[in-house]
Amino acid sequence: MTAHLVPLFVKLSGRAVVVVGGGAMAAVRVRQLAEAGAVVKVVAPEVREDVAAAAAEVRSRPFAPEDLDGAWFAVAAATPAVNRAVAEAAEARRILVNAVDDPASATAYTGGVVRRGDATVAISTGGRAPALAGLLREAVDAILPKDLAAWIDTAEAERPTWKRDRVPLATRRPLLLRKLNALYSDGDAAPVPPGFVSLVGAGPGDPGLLTRRAAERLRHADVVLYDALVSAETLRLAPGAHCFFVGKRAGRPSVSQRAIERLLVRAARRGQRVVRLKCGDPFVFGRGGEEAQALAAAGVPFEIVPGVSSAVAAPALAGIPVTHRGLASGFAVISGHDERIYGPILDRLGSDTTLTLVVLMGVGERARLAARLLGRGWDGDTPAAIVLGASTAGAHAWRGTLSELRHAPLPPDRAHLPGTLVIGAVAALALTASTPPADATAAAGA
Repeated sequence: MTAHLVPLFVKLSGRAVVVVGGGAMAAVRVRQLAEAGAVVKVVAPEVREDVAAAAAEVRSRPFAPEDLDGAWFAVAAATPAVNRAVAEAAEARRILVNAVDDPASATAYTGGVVRRGDATVAISTGGRAPALAGLLREAVDAILPKDLAAWIDTAEAERPTWKRDRVPLATRRPLLLRKLNALYSDGDAAPVPPGFVSLVGAGPGDPGLLTRRAAERLRHADVVLYDALVSAETLRLAPGAHCFFVGKRAGRPSVSQRAIERLLVRAARRGQRVVRLKCGDPFVFGRGGEEAQALAAAGVPFEIVPGVSSAVAAPALAGIPVTHRGLASGFAVISGHDERIYGPILDRLGSDTTLTLVVLMGVGERARLAARLLGRGWDGDTPAAIVLGASTAGAHAWRGTLSELRHAPLPPDRAHLPGTLVIGAVAALALTASTPPADATAAAGA
């Protein structure tokens, strides 16, 4: 393990900084420094146009030690030999130097940075693992609230009062937390008490399709245990929670159901407000019933917060109603991941043409599903559809017939998205919704 680094945020606005190198690695640093207001001087035999455009001064020649005279900070973004020369010259002048992708020549390291207004979070691995720093930055970015700038404004507004009233530093944090919670309080739902579990449906994916109760529970959660298909945008609605991934995906290692139940009970007994966040509705193939039983058996108080099930939402978002006068008088929902389970159900359905069949988690089984239905007398021309990534930016819908469903092509870049199969006369419909005008959308959110 290397010596500990001292994290610092440095003001370089108006100060001279030297960047040695004029290529792609230098371009990133020059842009960052220029955005911070530094007076950037670039030294390199060859300098890219974008680097030169962002710099205050360019010296198109090899580096010389005197280039660092008067500088507050230096960046070495050249060859290892040149970087070592920059490091030696900087050491002699007591100037810190950041050597891009060359930690041995560096005395300062940049980090993965997340900014929200004046709030800056930086992550460093001491130059040893830049890619990991990038992954950690993405993780932090996913959990930090988008409106963190408002938190800073709130804290700044309270600070003069605390100083005037001589409020001890140790007691300021809980006071600030109450102020921040007030930013999100809608006053409609009473907050849950400590030691309580909410089994919450996250809907089909878009955070805008959460219920108000679901969003309120996330805002006040201490712990969130979430499934594989829950989006990063949804998790941002839980700014004060520790979020733990416990999702299950076919063919991949996952946390066992019993372990999830133990985690729920343990967190509640510690006095935490727990949200078990499940895609769709917790009681539609979400094993929410098992978790409710486990909580009841352990004496842990809990509630059910229903969600919009993908069984209805996915077809609807693709313009397919699961029931429609004259076409379908009912619908059946099955899980399609195991033929031993869905097979007997399909056999009992027969070939009822007034029924819409909705299959969750069945895209990979579509060939077997179609063959089973055809074998039970379903017409090969029965309309069928596949909806991928419903409510997400990558949403895709395929339409065809039951016979074609067996070999329906999927876009390679979207085949990993959660999918829903729809089989029945309604799958031929395409009732595309209109997009509200911008002024109507704004009014609705006011």
